[in-house]
Amino acid sequence: MSGMALIWAANVKGLKPAAKIVLIQLADFHNKETDQCNPSAKRLADECEMGRATLFRHMTTLEECGLVTRHARGDGDGGRGFNQYELHLDITLGPSARPKGGSSGANGVSSQNETGGDVSKMRGKSLKGETGVVSNRDTNLTIEPKKEPPSRRREAAAVDEDVICILAAYPQDRRRDEGTCHQLISDALQYVSVQDLLSAVQAHAARTTGFTRSKVSFSDNWFRREEWRRRVEEEREHSKSDNRAMAQLVANAAEWIKGKSPLCKHVSHEHAIAAIDAGLLTKQQVVAAGIQL
Repeated sequence: MSGMALIWAANVKGLKPAAKIVLIQLADFHNKETDQCNPSAKRLADECEMGRATLFRHMTTLEECGLVTRHARGDGDGGRGFNQYELHLDITLGPSARPKGGSSGANGVSSQNETGGDVSKMRGKSLKGETGVVSNRDTNLTIEPKKEPPSRRREAAAVDEDVICILAAYPQDRRRDEGTCHQLISDALQYVSVQDLLSAVQAHAARTTGFTRSKVSFSDNWFRREEWRRRVEEEREHSKSDNRAMAQLVANAAEWIKGKSPLCKHVSHEHAIAAIDAGLLTKQQVVAAGIQL
C-alpha cells in the first residue's frame, strides 16, 4: 500500500463516483517500494464490488483520462497473465487538455464532461496541501446512480470487436444469451490471447459439425464451464506438433540440398526459403542444387 498513491487518487477531481472507486482501489494495491500495481481483475472487481465488464469500462475511462496505463503480461507459457497497472502519480493536465463542454471552477480545476473526458488537478498546488484520504473512504465514496439500460444497438457498439468475432465463430444454431457470452468471453481474455481463444472456438465448431443439437452445448454454458480451456490446450499441442513436423521437413530439405541428392526435386520453394531463413543453407547452395529462388 502506498499512502502517497492513495492521497493522489483521492484528490483527482472530475471523475464519476464508480470510476473514482476503481482509481482508489488501484492506488491501494500500489507498492511504493517496487512501484508495481498488479491485482488480478477478479480481485479488483471484488474490492470495487462491481462486475468485470463494469470494471473494464471504468478502467477504460481512467486510461482515456491519462491516469492509468494497463500493461499486458504473459503467463510464461505463451498465454496471457494478469495485467500490470501503471499509475501516473505526477499527472497535471493544463487548460488545453480540458474536455470540450467541460467547465472550470474558480480554483482552476477542470471537470469531466458527460462522455468522460480528461481530468486535471489544481495546478500549482502540491499534495502536501491537500486534505488527504477521507477517514472512512468505504462509506464516504458514493455509488454511481443506476441508469436506464441502454438500447441493444448501443450495448452492442460497446462490446469489443474481438469478443463479437469470437462468439460469431461458435456454431450459429447453438448461440444463446449474447450479453452473458460477451462478458464470459471478456473474462476469458484475461487469461488467454484473442487468437488462442478464437482458434479454440473455431476448432470446437469444426469438430462438432454434423453433431445433433443435443450433443453441442449452448454457447453461454460452454463459456461458463470454461470448456474453452481444454480446446486451447489441444490447439497449442497441435500447433507444437505441426511446428515440429515442419522443422523436420526443412531439416531434411537442407540435407538433400547440401548433398545434391536426387530428392532435391521434391524440395519446394517454400521449404528451401525456410531452410535459408533458419541458417541451415546459403542461397548459393540452393542454386547449386538446381533449385530456383
